[in-house]
Amino acid sequence: MKVSIITATYNSEKTIEDCLQSVLTQDYNNIEYIIIDGASKDNTLSIIEKAKLKHENIISVSEPDKGIYDALNKGIKKATGDIVGFLHSDDFFSTNATISHIVEAFNSNKVDGVYGDLHYINATNSEKIVRNWTSKPFSDKLLKQGWMPAHPTLFLKKAVYKKHGVFNIAFKIAADYDLMLRIFKDTTLQFNYLPEVITKMRVGGASNRSLKNIWLKTREDYMAVKGNNISSPALVICSKNLSKIPQLFKK
Repeated sequence: MKVSIITATYNSEKTIEDCLQSVLTQDYNNIEYIIIDGASKDNTLSIIEKAKLKHENIISVSEPDKGIYDALNKGIKKATGDIVGFLHSDDFFSTNATISHIVEAFNSNKVDGVYGDLHYINATNSEKIVRNWTSKPFSDKLLKQGWMPAHPTLFLKKAVYKKHGVFNIAFKIAADYDLMLRIFKDTTLQFNYLPEVITKMRVGGASNRSLKNIWLKTREDYMAVKGNNISSPALVICSKNLSKIPQLFKK
């Protein structure tokens, strides 16, 4: 199975090298790596171009966009793989066998999506775990409890995007949650939880960068729940936010 991995970049010179190497050193060979850059002003593009000289599986585009979700949508449309996943420019895969394990999970379980666990790590010390997001096998009732898989760990068959569409860029922070609600509501789809750390994510992302953004994220989460016709949206969001607290103590 061919895997398309999509990275959106913008002025990412400090972290893009780690991100690139994380993909390019995977032991799974059938990978298409798509990088969508938002017209970076720093050395991001030169780092990407240097990598492209050595690796023909990299496809890159650099042009202005309407934000990260717009960039990811461009990547989805370009993807030719059977499976599509994301790796943000600040992040890296846990091991060089991560993609092999994900593909094996798809093949062994005959599913439409695979997800796993996530480590939030210190921005300057990748060995220091700040938050441990341990997921669980999916069941329908979890959506009403505010549950969602860690989006950076979620890999889906391209056919799922053809059926349910891409990110709604009207959301500034919660488009991933909105999309996952759409997808996980579909009872014809099957998902597999892979109980291992898929991605290591540096802290400081858009959704937790400031109190203003935390408030915006909460408001958009509420809109996503309500827009996807899940009952008691306020209770769902309350449960969703409270569920994050134990993750801070699992290191």
